[in-house]
Amino acid sequence: MLNRLDRSPVANWWWTVDRWFLAAFLSLMGLGIVLSFAASPAVAERIGLDSFHFATRQIVYMIPALIAMISVSFLSARQIRRFSLVLLGAMLVMMVAVLFAGVEVKGAHRWLSFFGVSIQPSEFLKPAFVIICAWLFAEHKRQPDIPGNLFAMILLGVVLALLVAQLDLGQTMLTMGTWGVMFFMAGMPWLWILVIGGLAVAGAAGAYTVFPHVAGRIDRFLTGEGDTFQVDMGREAVVNGGWFGVGPGEGTIKRLIPDSHADFVFSVAGEEFGIVLCLLIMSIFAFIVLRGLLTALKEEDDFTRFAVAGLVVVFGFQSVINMGVNLQLMPAKGMTLPFISYGGSSLIAIAISMGMVLALTRRRPERRKTPAFERMPRGVMPAE
Repeated sequence: MLNRLDRSPVANWWWTVDRWFLAAFLSLMGLGIVLSFAASPAVAERIGLDSFHFATRQIVYMIPALIAMISVSFLSARQIRRFSLVLLGAMLVMMVAVLFAGVEVKGAHRWLSFFGVSIQPSEFLKPAFVIICAWLFAEHKRQPDIPGNLFAMILLGVVLALLVAQLDLGQTMLTMGTWGVMFFMAGMPWLWILVIGGLAVAGAAGAYTVFPHVAGRIDRFLTGEGDTFQVDMGREAVVNGGWFGVGPGEGTIKRLIPDSHADFVFSVAGEEFGIVLCLLIMSIFAFIVLRGLLTALKEEDDFTRFAVAGLVVVFGFQSVINMGVNLQLMPAKGMTLPFISYGGSSLIAIAISMGMVLALTRRRPERRKTPAFERMPRGVMPAE
């Protein structure tokens, strides 16, 4: 057992880390493993693999994810910035490489393969992008002569261009929305709010016009016509489960959902464990986002405030999009449910993001301010 007199790095970490955050993250990881056993066997059998192929791989991915989250949580704010700068540079290079040597997965070229392992650079880009933008906004606010806001806009443009080139419009919206929240917190002028809002509307209209698959998803969502099989089955699975579910392993509709282990694992949770578990999952996500925002608002350091808010906002946006699609409240979009959906890149990248949250929200001992008379030379009395 660790005691408060222990000054080792591990003991110091334990007594300063936000254990509510830690418990919430570990709970989602545990739910991810349980739901992987519920959702993945039917998918594995359908494509001729061992029943627990994906569940086993999920556990294998969970180990480095947990190690990454805990390791990153030991870093200081300065180390977080340096790590993010290196990560951002590496992921930008890999994002460019994807355009020329990307591996096709489910019809999209967003992955690079290294020794048989597929990596999605855009997943790892998100936490690094948030941290660097938070630093740029904070530097501009600390010293207006530094063009931090301008550099953040340029970085946003580069990242959005690479995401659009990969036809990953979901990540594009997620990135732009998170950046907008951080810029607003940094004191965005009302003129910029109108400009960015107009650009967002124009971009959405342009995507609908230029990209047939985007127009198709929106049209299917609005009219219900066309291939809506997977989203229909996802919603039906939740309805079939009722309040308390049909029981572990007893789901039938889940067997018809092609991506039940990944993008539609929330529907499997609803069918087998009921709306009660769905509400619990929603509550954990809401707790993480709200606690993160409240913690950020209390922070005096601008960088920490912007970074923590940005990390939990992107985490919250992603979870809302996934659950909204599962409940047929939003157009279909392939986006994982953080810590729960199957996927190595997504799981490890989210673990790194939340490790950053743990690192930035650790309680730092305040420097004791020495009274003026204690700093005076011996024998000199303070003036009356």
